[in-house]
Amino acid sequence: MNEVPLNKNHATYFVPGLQRGLRVLEILAESGTPMTINDITKHMEFGRSSVFRWVYTLKCLGFIDYSETNKTYTLGARVLNLGFAYLGTQEIIKQARGFLEALRDKTEIATHLAICDHSDVLYLDCLQANRGIQSSANTGKRVSAHASPLGWLLLSDLSNRELIQLFNDKELAKFTEQTPSSISQLSQKIIEVSSLGYVISFGALKIGGISIAAPIFDARGKVIAAIDISGPDFAFDKDKIKEFYVPEVLKTAQQISQHIHSN
Repeated sequence: MNEVPLNKNHATYFVPGLQRGLRVLEILAESGTPMTINDITKHMEFGRSSVFRWVYTLKCLGFIDYSETNKTYTLGARVLNLGFAYLGTQEIIKQARGFLEALRDKTEIATHLAICDHSDVLYLDCLQANRGIQSSANTGKRVSAHASPLGWLLLSDLSNRELIQLFNDKELAKFTEQTPSSISQLSQKIIEVSSLGYVISFGALKIGGISIAAPIFDARGKVIAAIDISGPDFAFDKDKIKEFYVPEVLKTAQQISQHIHSN
Protein backbone atom coordinates (compact mmCIF):
# COMPACT_ATOMS: atom_id res chain seq x y z
CA MET A 1 0.00 0.00 0.00
CA ASN A 2 3.01 2.27 -0.56
CA GLU A 3 3.65 2.64 3.18
CA VAL A 4 7.07 4.15 3.92
CA PRO A 5 8.97 2.67 6.90
CA LEU A 6 9.89 5.35 9.43
CA ASN A 7 13.53 6.13 10.05
CA LYS A 8 14.75 5.75 13.63
CA ASN A 9 15.41 9.52 13.59
CA HIS A 10 11.94 10.30 12.22
CA ALA A 11 11.21 12.96 14.86
CA THR A 12 14.40 14.82 13.87
CA TYR A 13 14.12 14.50 10.11
CA PHE A 14 10.39 15.04 9.64
CA VAL A 15 9.39 18.58 8.62
CA PRO A 16 5.86 19.39 9.90
CA GLY A 17 5.61 22.64 7.93
CA LEU A 18 6.17 20.79 4.66
CA GLN A 19 3.60 18.18 5.63
CA ARG A 20 1.03 20.90 6.33
CA GLY A 21 1.66 22.63 3.02
CA LEU A 22 1.20 19.36 1.17
CA ARG A 23 -1.99 18.77 3.14
CA VAL A 24 -3.34 22.05 1.77
CA LEU A 25 -2.78 20.72 -1.75
CA GLU A 26 -4.56 17.48 -0.85
CA ILE A 27 -7.54 19.40 0.54
CA LEU A 28 -7.87 21.44 -2.65
CA ALA A 29 -7.54 18.29 -4.77
CA GLU A 30 -10.17 16.41 -2.75
CA SER A 31 -12.58 19.34 -2.92
CA GLY A 32 -12.47 19.70 -6.69
CA THR A 33 -14.00 23.18 -6.33
CA PRO A 34 -12.55 26.62 -5.46
CA MET A 35 -12.07 27.15 -1.72
CA THR A 36 -11.65 30.18 0.50
CA ILE A 37 -9.10 30.38 3.29
CA ASN A 38 -11.90 29.69 5.76
CA ASP A 39 -12.93 26.60 3.78
CA ILE A 40 -9.38 25.24 3.88
CA THR A 41 -8.95 26.08 7.55
CA LYS A 42 -12.02 23.98 8.46
CA HIS A 43 -10.16 20.91 7.20
CA MET A 44 -7.00 21.57 9.21
CA GLU A 45 -6.19 21.62 12.92
CA PHE A 46 -4.54 25.02 12.77
CA GLY A 47 -5.56 28.63 12.90
CA ARG A 48 -6.46 30.78 9.92
CA SER A 49 -3.23 32.80 10.05
CA SER A 50 -1.07 29.68 9.82
CA VAL A 51 -3.14 28.28 6.95
CA PHE A 52 -2.91 31.61 5.14
CA ARG A 53 0.91 31.52 5.28
CA TRP A 54 1.04 28.02 3.78
CA VAL A 55 -1.46 28.96 1.09
CA TYR A 56 0.42 32.18 0.32
CA THR A 57 3.72 30.30 -0.05
CA LEU A 58 2.18 27.71 -2.36
CA LYS A 59 0.57 30.48 -4.42
CA CYS A 60 3.91 32.26 -4.81
CA LEU A 61 5.48 29.00 -6.02
CA GLY A 62 2.73 28.37 -8.57
CA PHE A 63 1.17 25.35 -6.87
CA ILE A 64 -2.02 27.27 -6.10
CA ASP A 65 -4.01 29.78 -8.17
CA TYR A 66 -6.00 32.63 -6.61
CA SER A 67 -9.17 34.26 -7.90
CA GLU A 68 -9.32 37.91 -6.86
CA THR A 69 -12.97 38.06 -7.91
CA ASN A 70 -14.19 35.22 -5.70
CA LYS A 71 -11.38 35.25 -3.11
CA THR A 72 -10.90 31.53 -3.69
CA TYR A 73 -8.02 29.15 -4.32
CA THR A 74 -7.60 26.22 -6.70
CA LEU A 75 -4.71 23.94 -7.64
CA GLY A 76 -2.15 25.61 -9.91
CA ALA A 77 -0.51 24.42 -13.12
CA ARG A 78 2.70 23.45 -11.33
CA VAL A 79 0.83 20.63 -9.58
CA LEU A 80 -0.21 19.36 -13.01
CA ASN A 81 3.42 19.33 -14.11
CA LEU A 82 4.30 17.13 -11.15
CA GLY A 83 1.38 14.84 -11.90
CA PHE A 84 2.43 14.31 -15.50
CA ALA A 85 6.03 13.78 -14.38
CA TYR A 86 4.85 11.07 -12.00
CA LEU A 87 2.75 9.35 -14.66
CA GLY A 88 5.73 9.45 -17.00
CA THR A 89 7.72 7.32 -14.57
CA GLN A 90 5.07 4.60 -14.29
CA GLU A 91 6.27 1.80 -16.53
CA ILE A 92 3.03 -0.13 -16.07
CA ILE A 93 1.16 2.55 -18.04
CA LYS A 94 3.38 1.98 -21.07
CA GLN A 95 3.14 -1.78 -20.73
CA ALA A 96 -0.65 -1.79 -20.42
CA ARG A 97 -1.59 0.92 -22.92
CA GLY A 98 -1.71 -1.22 -26.08
CA PHE A 99 -3.80 -3.91 -24.41
CA LEU A 100 -6.19 -1.33 -22.99
CA GLU A 101 -6.61 0.28 -26.39
CA ALA A 102 -7.46 -3.10 -27.91
CA LEU A 103 -9.99 -3.78 -25.13
CA ARG A 104 -11.54 -0.35 -25.60
CA ASP A 105 -11.83 -0.81 -29.35
CA LYS A 106 -13.32 -4.31 -29.11
CA THR A 107 -15.88 -3.56 -26.39
CA GLU A 108 -16.49 0.08 -27.39
CA ILE A 109 -16.41 0.94 -23.67
CA ALA A 110 -13.97 3.24 -21.85
CA THR A 111 -11.06 1.39 -20.23
CA HIS A 112 -9.09 2.30 -17.10
CA LEU A 113 -5.91 1.29 -15.31
CA ALA A 114 -5.63 1.95 -11.58
CA ILE A 115 -3.44 1.29 -8.56
CA CYS A 116 -4.04 1.56 -4.83
CA ASP A 117 -2.44 4.52 -3.08
CA HIS A 118 -2.99 4.01 0.64
CA SER A 119 -6.80 3.93 0.98
CA ASP A 120 -7.51 5.45 -2.45
CA VAL A 121 -7.86 4.10 -5.95
CA LEU A 122 -5.66 6.23 -8.21
CA TYR A 123 -6.46 6.17 -11.94
CA LEU A 124 -3.20 5.99 -13.91
CA ASP A 125 -4.72 5.77 -17.38
CA CYS A 126 -8.17 6.36 -18.84
CA LEU A 127 -9.00 5.65 -22.47
CA GLN A 128 -12.33 7.08 -23.52
CA ALA A 129 -14.62 5.16 -25.86
CA ASN A 130 -14.45 6.19 -29.50
CA ARG A 131 -18.20 6.45 -29.96
CA GLY A 132 -18.77 9.51 -27.81
CA ILE A 133 -19.85 7.86 -24.55
CA GLN A 134 -17.52 9.46 -22.04
CA SER A 135 -16.33 7.96 -18.77
CA SER A 136 -16.51 10.14 -15.65
CA ALA A 137 -13.10 8.84 -14.52
CA ASN A 138 -10.05 10.77 -15.71
CA THR A 139 -6.34 10.16 -15.33
CA GLY A 140 -5.25 11.25 -11.85
CA LYS A 141 -8.70 10.87 -10.31
CA ARG A 142 -8.94 9.38 -6.83
CA VAL A 143 -11.82 7.55 -5.21
CA SER A 144 -11.92 5.81 -1.87
CA ALA A 145 -10.98 2.16 -2.36
CA HIS A 146 -13.76 0.95 -0.07
CA ALA A 147 -16.41 2.21 -2.51
CA SER A 148 -14.82 1.09 -5.77
CA PRO A 149 -14.94 -2.33 -7.47
CA LEU A 150 -11.37 -1.64 -8.58
CA GLY A 151 -10.53 -0.94 -4.96
CA TRP A 152 -11.98 -4.25 -3.74
CA LEU A 153 -9.61 -6.07 -6.09
CA LEU A 154 -6.64 -3.88 -5.20
CA LEU A 155 -7.16 -4.49 -1.48
CA SER A 156 -7.43 -8.26 -1.83
CA ASP A 157 -3.87 -9.03 -0.67
CA LEU A 158 -4.38 -7.27 2.67
CA SER A 159 -5.00 -9.20 5.87
CA ASN A 160 -8.00 -8.22 7.96
CA ARG A 161 -5.64 -6.54 10.44
CA GLU A 162 -4.03 -4.48 7.67
CA LEU A 163 -7.46 -3.55 6.36
CA ILE A 164 -8.50 -2.30 9.79
CA GLN A 165 -5.29 -0.26 10.11
CA LEU A 166 -5.86 1.28 6.69
CA PHE A 167 -9.45 2.39 7.25
CA ASN A 168 -9.73 2.58 11.04
CA ASP A 169 -9.62 6.38 11.21
CA LYS A 170 -11.66 6.97 8.06
CA GLU A 171 -15.39 7.27 7.52
CA LEU A 172 -16.65 4.72 5.01
CA ALA A 173 -18.96 7.03 3.09
CA LYS A 174 -21.93 5.31 1.48
CA PHE A 175 -22.39 6.35 -2.17
CA THR A 176 -24.99 3.74 -3.15
CA GLU A 177 -26.77 0.83 -1.50
CA GLN A 178 -23.90 -1.41 -2.63
CA THR A 179 -21.18 0.59 -0.87
CA PRO A 180 -19.69 -1.20 2.18
CA SER A 181 -20.21 1.02 5.23
CA SER A 182 -18.16 -0.98 7.76
CA ILE A 183 -14.85 -2.83 7.85
CA SER A 184 -16.65 -6.17 8.14
CA GLN A 185 -18.79 -5.45 5.06
CA LEU A 186 -15.72 -4.32 3.13
CA SER A 187 -13.81 -7.43 4.17
CA GLN A 188 -16.66 -9.65 3.01
CA LYS A 189 -16.85 -7.84 -0.33
CA ILE A 190 -13.10 -8.26 -0.86
CA ILE A 191 -13.31 -11.99 -0.08
CA GLU A 192 -16.12 -12.38 -2.62
CA VAL A 193 -14.36 -10.63 -5.49
CA SER A 194 -11.01 -12.22 -4.70
CA SER A 195 -12.56 -15.67 -4.88
CA LEU A 196 -14.33 -14.85 -8.14
CA GLY A 197 -11.29 -13.17 -9.74
CA TYR A 198 -13.22 -10.26 -11.22
CA VAL A 199 -16.04 -7.84 -10.40
CA ILE A 200 -19.25 -7.07 -12.23
CA SER A 201 -20.71 -3.90 -10.77
CA PHE A 202 -24.12 -2.41 -11.43
CA GLY A 203 -23.97 1.05 -9.91
CA ALA A 204 -21.62 0.29 -6.99
CA LEU A 205 -19.95 3.68 -7.06
CA LYS A 206 -22.48 5.64 -9.09
CA ILE A 207 -26.10 4.80 -9.79
CA GLY A 208 -26.72 4.09 -13.47
CA GLY A 209 -23.25 2.85 -14.26
CA ILE A 210 -21.73 -0.55 -15.04
CA SER A 211 -18.15 -1.67 -14.61
CA ILE A 212 -16.31 -4.94 -15.08
CA ALA A 213 -12.90 -5.11 -13.41
CA ALA A 214 -10.04 -7.60 -13.13
CA PRO A 215 -6.68 -7.59 -11.29
CA ILE A 216 -3.13 -7.31 -12.64
CA PHE A 217 -0.58 -9.56 -10.93
CA ASP A 218 3.20 -9.35 -10.59
CA ALA A 219 5.48 -12.37 -10.94
CA ARG A 220 4.90 -13.30 -7.27
CA GLY A 221 1.14 -13.38 -7.71
CA LYS A 222 0.55 -10.10 -5.86
CA VAL A 223 -2.09 -7.67 -7.10
CA ILE A 224 -0.25 -4.56 -8.29
CA ALA A 225 -2.98 -2.88 -10.37
CA ALA A 226 -6.43 -3.42 -11.81
CA ILE A 227 -8.25 -2.61 -15.03
CA ASP A 228 -11.87 -2.15 -15.91
CA ILE A 229 -14.30 -1.18 -18.59
CA SER A 230 -16.94 1.18 -17.27
CA GLY A 231 -19.57 3.63 -18.37
CA PRO A 232 -23.30 4.36 -18.26
CA ASP A 233 -25.50 1.27 -18.36
CA PHE A 234 -26.87 2.13 -21.81
CA ALA A 235 -23.36 1.76 -23.25
CA PHE A 236 -23.43 -1.98 -22.54
CA ASP A 237 -25.32 -4.80 -24.20
CA LYS A 238 -26.59 -6.36 -20.96
CA ASP A 239 -27.24 -9.71 -22.65
CA LYS A 240 -23.49 -10.07 -23.27
CA ILE A 241 -22.09 -9.22 -19.83
CA LYS A 242 -20.81 -12.69 -18.92
CA GLU A 243 -20.25 -14.23 -22.33
CA PHE A 244 -18.47 -11.26 -23.93
CA TYR A 245 -17.42 -8.41 -21.64
CA VAL A 246 -16.13 -10.46 -18.71
CA PRO A 247 -13.95 -12.79 -20.83
CA GLU A 248 -12.48 -9.82 -22.72
CA VAL A 249 -11.59 -7.97 -19.52
CA LEU A 250 -10.09 -11.10 -17.96
CA LYS A 251 -8.09 -11.86 -21.11
CA THR A 252 -6.72 -8.33 -21.20
CA ALA A 253 -5.76 -8.44 -17.51
CA GLN A 254 -3.95 -11.73 -18.06
CA GLN A 255 -2.14 -10.36 -21.11
CA ILE A 256 -0.93 -7.32 -19.17
CA SER A 257 0.21 -9.51 -16.26
CA GLN A 258 2.13 -11.82 -18.59
CA HIS A 259 3.67 -8.85 -20.41
CA ILE A 260 4.87 -7.42 -17.11
CA HIS A 261 6.38 -10.79 -16.10
CA SER A 262 8.33 -11.04 -19.35
CA ASN A 263 9.88 -7.56 -19.08
